[in-house]
Amino acid sequence: MTGITYDEFGPFKVIEVYEPSVGLRGTLVVDNVARGPSIGGVRMAPDVSTAECFRLARAMTFKNAAADLPHGGGKSVLYGDPAMPRDQKEELVRAFACALEEVDQYIFGPDMGTDEECMGWVRDEIGRAVGLPSEIGGIPLDELGATGWGLLHAIKVACEFRERELAGTRVAVQGFGAVGKHAARFLAEAGAVIVGAAELGGTVACPDGLDVDKLIALKDEGGSLLDYPDGPGVVKSDTDAIIDVPCDIWIPAARPDVIREDNVDRLQADMVVSGANIPMTEGAEKILHERGVLCIPDFIANAGGVICAAMEYQGASRSAAMAIIEEKITYNVHRVLETARAEHCTPRKAAEEMAHRRVRRAMGLRRWSLF
Repeated sequence: MTGITYDEFGPFKVIEVYEPSVGLRGTLVVDNVARGPSIGGVRMAPDVSTAECFRLARAMTFKNAAADLPHGGGKSVLYGDPAMPRDQKEELVRAFACALEEVDQYIFGPDMGTDEECMGWVRDEIGRAVGLPSEIGGIPLDELGATGWGLLHAIKVACEFRERELAGTRVAVQGFGAVGKHAARFLAEAGAVIVGAAELGGTVACPDGLDVDKLIALKDEGGSLLDYPDGPGVVKSDTDAIIDVPCDIWIPAARPDVIREDNVDRLQADMVVSGANIPMTEGAEKILHERGVLCIPDFIANAGGVICAAMEYQGASRSAAMAIIEEKITYNVHRVLETARAEHCTPRKAAEEMAHRRVRRAMGLRRWSLF
């Protein structure tokens, strides 16, 4: 299939789903399940693709292995506008779940364009989902900000590595959804200064810092970041302008490949800590490393959500899940950065080698290497 590379890790299964009577079109990639059944979110957008689904599934294989979870990697994408009427979205998500009911190597979770309510619909149809509403026993990842909580601890370690204080550090957040807004909240509470935030509607920035509570209130009330009050130093511009905001830490928390070879030179940051999966191209990340920019890989930094999901699957409490997120991400970022320094390699290479070893060991214990 176009955009898919087959190697020693997988993918194990690639399934295309199409049912025109309900407007259903989607893809599931189960990449590798040597460590256990795959966990991965359902991403909903009009412009998703099989190639994107594969890249995200592979990232989940490494993310789950790096976090030392008993799960493999998978991902699914659903073509559609996540802002469609609720009844239409429910029908689509339920149909997608039913179409994949027999693929028991895949556990559904929320992702961009889907949420706890969507996972409740999946659970009702096939009984196999995580990130559920609390009313049916779930740990609501987005409500708690599990991924953002993990980013906070990744950034704390990165700041220690750079011998700088987190308090007073200037941060720009690209994408102000479930991941970005919680990351901004946790960082602001720790003393960081949020100097820029962006969503699909545009970018708002201020070198003296933005009021994070006001930004979150705007989003929670269904407004736009561009509704943020005007004031001294406040600048509003298009979405892409977030790349140009001078900062110490830049957090991509939206779509893939927002930083590429053609725009990487615009980035003015000392660190990039990835809240989104595959947020930049391989070439762009290499350029940043050569410039001395510290890049914490996506599958290390943003593993909080899937760690929380795995803990929910095992019946853990909210407090236990948040504690494990802090413990695992703190340990992994320390290990990756220490390895990168000792071996004079990029953090991504150090992280990938760690994840590869764990997956290969699991594969070696199986009669059939992938399943």
